[in-house]
This record gives sequence, structure tokens and C-alpha cells, in this order.
Amino acid sequence: MRVVVTGASGNIGSATLRELTAGGRHEVVGVARRRPELSDRAAAEGSVTWRPADVGSDDLDPLLEGADAVIHLAWRFQPTHRPEVTWRANAVGTRRLLAAVRRQRVPALVCASSVAAYSPARHDDPVDEGWETDGSSAAAYCREKAYNERVLDAFEASGDGTRVVRIRPAFVFQRSAASEQRRIFGGPLLRPRMLDRRLIPAVPVPRALRLQAVHAEDVARAFVAAVERPVTGAFNLAADGLLRREDLGRIVGAPTVEVPPRLVSAALDLGWLTRLVGVPGSLADALLAVPVLAPDRAHAELDWRPRHTAADAIDAFLSGAAQSAGSGMPPLHP
Repeated sequence: MRVVVTGASGNIGSATLRELTAGGRHEVVGVARRRPELSDRAAAEGSVTWRPADVGSDDLDPLLEGADAVIHLAWRFQPTHRPEVTWRANAVGTRRLLAAVRRQRVPALVCASSVAAYSPARHDDPVDEGWETDGSSAAAYCREKAYNERVLDAFEASGDGTRVVRIRPAFVFQRSAASEQRRIFGGPLLRPRMLDRRLIPAVPVPRALRLQAVHAEDVARAFVAAVERPVTGAFNLAADGLLRREDLGRIVGAPTVEVPPRLVSAALDLGWLTRLVGVPGSLADALLAVPVLAPDRAHAELDWRPRHTAADAIDAFLSGAAQSAGSGMPPLHP
């Protein structure tokens, strides 16, 4: 199959390329705003054809010509202080891609959504894919993910024959993306050494936090399964383990301190307004409001089982961030 992957150099994208090219069973086109810097040997031996493009502004039809499937992962989290930039990439970019998919009559589209697209849930009962998708807080990330759910609804309603799949993972981590995520969320003050678990005296945790996570390698296997199997609709992804304050303390190896959620949001807002941290308090609100995901449908229809636990995924981020882990992909440079 000829598979086009947008956002191919990012966290999920890099893992998806590894999964798609394993065994050489697919012809893969990687689309990213910045082409990776590959050695001559790697370029000659590589099984991915790289095409630089911005889904928010460039002509996408030539990229999709002859494609059997498109995996849409392109997303800009930053700059959070310029919402018009992220909106153009994330919302307008998705609409432009879907229009190109329709014109090129691509048979299958697999699109990355998120647990943050779901409406808030104030209980711990796992929800299936029928839970409302109006966004878990006022954060731009949540609004844009919810908007894309509506865009996909309209695209499916057009009935043009494209098979549409939405993957809604919990929070996604891997070691090679740890430095990027530290920069995105922590801002300029959060240095790698500050995440060395040997030096962390205590971990502040918002009251009532419960966290699901999933490793990027496991998410990638779900995306590829959705390409290869004749499935449609939405799929929740979450690894085993619902992490609470005590679990996070064990992972970090430090005592935890429970803090009021409003204090966390206010501190983040202050840091964000002064550009000392990368995210506003509304993202912490989302973290506390997202529902617990039930991945039963992925188990049954994608034959998907995570190989890493939620604790494994968090551990990969912490160890990678402390050691400035990264890769040759431009967003993942250490």
C-alpha cells in the first residue's frame, strides 16, 4: 500500500513510520514542514520518501496522488500565545487535507484525535467512543481537537466512499520525544537536570488527578492496524494502569504533595503570561477533566494490546527528558 503520513516527523509520526516500514510491506510518503537531515547513505537506503509541506498553506493534491491511505498526524501545539497560528495548522489544515483526500479519491483516512477532544467526566467509570466530543476545557488544544471531530463528522456525512477512522489516545510518550515535550510544556525554565529523578525532592500533584498514558510505539501499531483492516469510526487507546498520586510518586521515586487544582491552574497562568512556562492553566484543567478511556473496541477490532504500561510510558518521558534524548527528526532534536 502507498501510505501518506502527515506530521511524520513528530512524536506519533516518527513511531508510525517505524511501524509502517517494518518488513517493507508499505510504500511510505512522509510529509512534514521541515525535512529531516539524513546522511547520504540513510537517504539512499531509506524506505520513506520525504515531501516538505505545510498542510495549512501548501498544495496537498500532488502529495496524495495515488495514495491508498492517509494517516493525518500534522499538529502544532505551539505557539500557544498565537492561537491564529495553531488554528491555521490544526483546524484549517485538517479541512484542507480532507478536501484534497476527496479530490484525490483516497480510499482510507486515519486521523489522530485525542482524549482531550472528549467532554469532561467527573467520575472514574471508563467511557467508550460514544462519549461527547466537545473538548475537555477551554484550552486551544482541546477546542481544535473538538472542532476537527465536527469536520470529520461532516466529511463522513458527505458519503464519498472514503473510509474514515479516528484514533483517540490517552497522553502519548516515548523516549525520543521527551526533549520536545519538555520544551513544549515546560518552557525555558525547565532544564533537563531538573527532571533527574535523583534530584527531585517531592512531586506536587493536583488533587483528584488520575492519569492514563500510552507509549508512542503502541499508538503507532494501532494506526497501522487501522490502515490495514477494514474498520471505521473511533477507537480509544490507553495502556494498562490508571495512575494516581501514589503511582506517580513511585515512578519518580519521590514523595508527593497534594495541591489544590485551582492553585496549579493559577500558577500555570501566571507563568504562561510571563512566558516562563509553555502552557496556560486551562491545559491543567483539561488534564483533570478528561474521562477515563475504555479501549475495548481497539482490543476487539484492531486486535490491539499495549506492550507498554502507562507507567512505562511516563518512565520513558522522564528518563529521556533528564538525559536530553531526541532523534534526527527536526521537532525531536535534543
